[in-house]
Amino acid sequence: MTENGRDRDSEGRARNARPRDGLGRPLPYGAQGVERQPEGVIRTPEETVREAQLLLDAGKPFHAHEVFEDAWKSGPEDERALWRGLAQLAVGLTHSARGNTAGGARLLLRGAGGIASYPSPYGIDIAGLTSWARELAGRVTEGGPVDAGAEAPRLTSVTRRAG
Repeated sequence: MTENGRDRDSEGRARNARPRDGLGRPLPYGAQGVERQPEGVIRTPEETVREAQLLLDAGKPFHAHEVFEDAWKSGPEDERALWRGLAQLAVGLTHSARGNTAGGARLLLRGAGGIASYPSPYGIDIAGLTSWARELAGRVTEGGPVDAGAEAPRLTSVTRRAG
């Protein structure tokens, strides 16, 4: 923290150093939070999908959104809308779980629209995700907050094996 009371990184950019909970909400300084995702990590698309799925399954869609954001910012220009759309889906789930159902529904629909034109790259189940997002957007608009872990989507059409 700088002398003016603002959190800054080593280059002087604003960074909030407060701990965060699993949905990315800031906690008081000194509280025990969830480990944050490092920013600016360059991953392969497959690593991005795999890491984001683990975070979604753990009920941490805010953190999955940060993984997608890295891919959006570092990936090829023709894939940026894909990764941005996936980030919007994750943050839409985040807002829906936090109780911001109108904002969550809007982001879910925006994310679904952003990925809809892609032909399922990297095994990503575009049709399944757009269907999931539209259905969840309708439910949160009518019924209130959801459990992020219970509502986590499957990013790929490959099912997990038990064990």
